[in-house]
Amino acid sequence: MHPPLKTLFFNPLRRHHIPLRLLHHRHLHPQPPPPPPTIEYPLTHPIYTIWAANTSLGKTLVSAGLAIAFLTSTSTVDNIHKKFVYLKPIQTGFPDDSDSRFVYRKFSKFFLRNRPEFSIFASNHVLNASGPAARALLGECWESGGFGSGKVGNFGGGFESLGWYEERKLEGVENDGTKGAGACSELICKTVYGWREPISPHLAAEREGAALEDSELLEMLKRGIQNGVGEDGNKNVGAMCVIETAGGVASPGPSGTLQCDLYRPFRLPAILVGDGRLGGISGTISAYESLKLRGYDVVAVVFEDHGLVNEVPLSCYLQNGIPVFLLPPVPQDMSNDLTEWFEKSQIVFSSLKEIMLSAFHGRMQKLHDMRKRARDIFWWPFTQHEIVPIENITVIDSRCGEKFAVHKAGSYDLITQQFDACASWWTQGPDINLQIELARTVGYTTARYGHVMFPENVYEPVLECAELLLEGVGKGWASRIYFSDNGSTAVEIALKMAFRKFLLDHGIHFDQLKANPAERYIDLKVLALKGSYHGDTLGAMEAQAPSPYTGLYQQPWYSGRGLFLDPPTVSLCDGIWKLQLPEKIQAENVKKEDFFFNLRDKIFQRSRDASTFASIYSSYILRELSHADSKTFTHIGALIIEPVIQGAAGMEMVDPLFQRILVKECQSRKIPVIFDEVFTGFWRLGAESAAKLLCCQPDISCFAKLMTGGIVPLAATLASDAVFEAFLGDSKLKALLHGHSYSAHAIGCSAAVKSIKWFKNSKTNINLVPGADSLRELWNTDLVHQISSNPAVQRVVTIGTLCALELRAEGCNAGYASLYASSLLKKLNEDGIYMRPLGNVLYLMCGPCTSPVICSQVLVKLIRRLEEFSQVKNLEASQL
Repeated sequence: MHPPLKTLFFNPLRRHHIPLRLLHHRHLHPQPPPPPPTIEYPLTHPIYTIWAANTSLGKTLVSAGLAIAFLTSTSTVDNIHKKFVYLKPIQTGFPDDSDSRFVYRKFSKFFLRNRPEFSIFASNHVLNASGPAARALLGECWESGGFGSGKVGNFGGGFESLGWYEERKLEGVENDGTKGAGACSELICKTVYGWREPISPHLAAEREGAALEDSELLEMLKRGIQNGVGEDGNKNVGAMCVIETAGGVASPGPSGTLQCDLYRPFRLPAILVGDGRLGGISGTISAYESLKLRGYDVVAVVFEDHGLVNEVPLSCYLQNGIPVFLLPPVPQDMSNDLTEWFEKSQIVFSSLKEIMLSAFHGRMQKLHDMRKRARDIFWWPFTQHEIVPIENITVIDSRCGEKFAVHKAGSYDLITQQFDACASWWTQGPDINLQIELARTVGYTTARYGHVMFPENVYEPVLECAELLLEGVGKGWASRIYFSDNGSTAVEIALKMAFRKFLLDHGIHFDQLKANPAERYIDLKVLALKGSYHGDTLGAMEAQAPSPYTGLYQQPWYSGRGLFLDPPTVSLCDGIWKLQLPEKIQAENVKKEDFFFNLRDKIFQRSRDASTFASIYSSYILRELSHADSKTFTHIGALIIEPVIQGAAGMEMVDPLFQRILVKECQSRKIPVIFDEVFTGFWRLGAESAAKLLCCQPDISCFAKLMTGGIVPLAATLASDAVFEAFLGDSKLKALLHGHSYSAHAIGCSAAVKSIKWFKNSKTNINLVPGADSLRELWNTDLVHQISSNPAVQRVVTIGTLCALELRAEGCNAGYASLYASSLLKKLNEDGIYMRPLGNVLYLMCGPCTSPVICSQVLVKLIRRLEEFSQVKNLEASQL
């Protein structure tokens, strides 16, 4: 006799949810859903997601078959405790349909019929169920005597958090009484959320008043993975976990999010259950492409044999070596318990299991080898390889929205997420949803166009991109777009444009130069700001002041062909915004309180144009320009500035009043004005263009980085009609002879179109203030002020998607080469924040669509670590 089925129940803790329809009726602008939890899972064992091309194709049969193949294998049973965890996150039609119970019962029947030499403890759990589903489950158990007498509670809306489970010990045949003793393996089956109606989860959730946010489902799934198998990396435990989805690859989840998007933060390797029926080839390929487009790794395809030989064309299509497995036909007789079918299918499931184990071990080997392989062959930019230990190399497995999924090696391996506080070096902008849209857009454009040359051609993506740029960041001043591939090149192009315009405006004609060889050389220089950075190509470097980027080690022939003004800056110190003037700007007759601002926005007010500082700035600029004019054969041919924020200089905020007056003075002298918005453009500073913050317009402007969402390289130099006309003539030699093979490539332009539209649409960008054409405050003001008051912090700058701070440091601890922040960065990395500093300047950067909740979570972690850092530095100072 085998032990009877044992069923236990614990009192539910009720949670209520507001139906989606009611939520939409109550709020004209519903609050955005909470951000997804930080995903983390162990790599001590294989974890796979089971997908299907459609519903009713046998996902649960595959799950049960894998459980049997894994747990009843005798190859390593003597010394190892095995555990197979089956998770069903979403179950409708519950409890009549219960896939976790199916796996639990089919495994039990197979085991008892075949009686291995070892024992297995099997259990089936139900964690959460809607009111109707809980009533049906508990009523069934109550009527069968599982709970004795008494009434089942009246279940309302929301979920019942259940502690219901059934379990049994399946006794094996132990030959000598010792073999297999103490090696009782486990089968753990869990239904995470169940709804009563056998319909799509999003409909069941609404009808039964049991809505479920994606973030809550992912959090429960993360717990299920961790609790089911554990994280201890015990070498005496052999484990496997499978997560079975509901319906097809693109079937909606409870919130309406497609499941292929819903589970994307985990990016677990996939087993695809294909369709062996008529038309199944098309459906299986479509499902496979949907998974690949979202970055999933499909390890194998398996489907039932319907005698149509679907495996042949599928194998030909999957030419990258993905194996295709064929299962025997499933008996249609409803009375068949499928035990014989599982026995007949074990060869297939055992082979599938081995493929899954092999793929897991292959993945682990790659992850462990990548650091050394990278260190041996890479030449990283802006990196001194002599001071980068191998353990500091971050192995990035994938990206999802604002977060990296990184491999961590320690007492046990895991995949964990880190907030990309560098926003992938200032280019990244998409949230999870836009990332998926861009993948689809780029894939379509690649398939449609590949790459085509640009001169004298037109195609939809580039035309639409150009029109969007002129209607957006170039509105009111620009008429032409010149495409290139990166920000530095965009600046080189802008300089060529500006110099040609300057020569024509100042009557310096090329015919005269040609006739008089002695005057062919014209010493053209730029007017720029100290601390500016415009790229790493030689011309762009010449247009910036001396800095670590232009030093002797970088460019021995650097001369700095410019007049470089020292600008006034503003920053937050001890909760107050303070204006700081360079030595050359003398502030006379200025009240002390005029140097302070209680709100950042007051710094940008146009009313300051009539202030004393406006006169002071104007006098300083005119004095410097007059000094430059007195030099023989020297002309200031262009002004180039980074509007508002000088990024590479250490995230310095230049007083917008100073830049506005500088632009005005240059334009009055017919000096073309270039805005380098490679960093500041496309909502980085809270507006589509930083020109809006300055309240003035350039003649030429450069954009890149966020223009494509950071997905692919693309740059654009915008110019006014007057600048364009300076290159018109009867000879090709008078044209702008500059270009690249990838100028205006269709893939980059299509990504830009999608990103530009997405960022400026309040329906897709929840941070856009309707009607204000600006982003709401993303960084919590109180938390930012708290950081600015920390004794270890010299200054703070926060605007748009940027929050930067400079650590208080002196001597070699200050500046771009400083390693002063190393210990702080290590702690923040442990907290799940990836940062790359500018010396002793740290910065956090998010995307235009990033939830302020995520930003606040990051700030809280930063505050805690800053307090620890400050205490350590104070202790070190006291011991000197």
